[in-house]
Amino acid sequence: MFGRKNPELISPSQALPGRTDQTMPVPAEHFELGTPLVAPWPDNAETLVVGMGCFWGAERKFWQASGVYSTAVGYAGGYTPNPTYEEVCSGLTGHTEVVLAVFDASQVSLADMLRVFWENHDPTQGMRQGNDIGTQYRSGVYYTTDEQRDIAVATRDAYQEQLTKAGYGTITTEIAPLSAFYYAEPYHQQYLGKNPNGYCGIGGTGVSCPVGIL
Repeated sequence: MFGRKNPELISPSQALPGRTDQTMPVPAEHFELGTPLVAPWPDNAETLVVGMGCFWGAERKFWQASGVYSTAVGYAGGYTPNPTYEEVCSGLTGHTEVVLAVFDASQVSLADMLRVFWENHDPTQGMRQGNDIGTQYRSGVYYTTDEQRDIAVATRDAYQEQLTKAGYGTITTEIAPLSAFYYAEPYHQQYLGKNPNGYCGIGGTGVSCPVGIL
């Protein structure tokens, strides 16, 4: 890791072409929850798309969270339509690995969902998460409404204060509008449910995010 050049995001002109006429097949139901992985969602359901390193462990954190109806893993934040895992790992799509979390807004708030996000990875690491290095492992929140953007920024700023007190650096999380969510391959969906002893690179800072002040 030492001496390795920090990965950099590509420009749109450098991105792989992908495919506009072919989408990824999606399993009929969630391996752990038994719910659908695609819309339409139930009444009161809201969605959140975040990147926090390897999506296997990140997805498990969300399907275990209170009030969550469904989760799926995929790719977002880049340029290549309907990419494959290998293409994303090449760094030539601009995408990062993300989790789509569908939650019951009558049971749990967006701020609480973002607490799961902030507390279960280190958002100060730039283009990596632990030993996983590359632009596909960057931290990100991809919002669909102005309210989501505002709450993401507010929780980031609140968490930054706590991280600074604990000796951490500046949060590098990308907060940007969601242009598209592309489902990952079926074998990635709920991977750690199917493979309980599989790799999980997720690890938080141990610093609590004070979302209750929002």
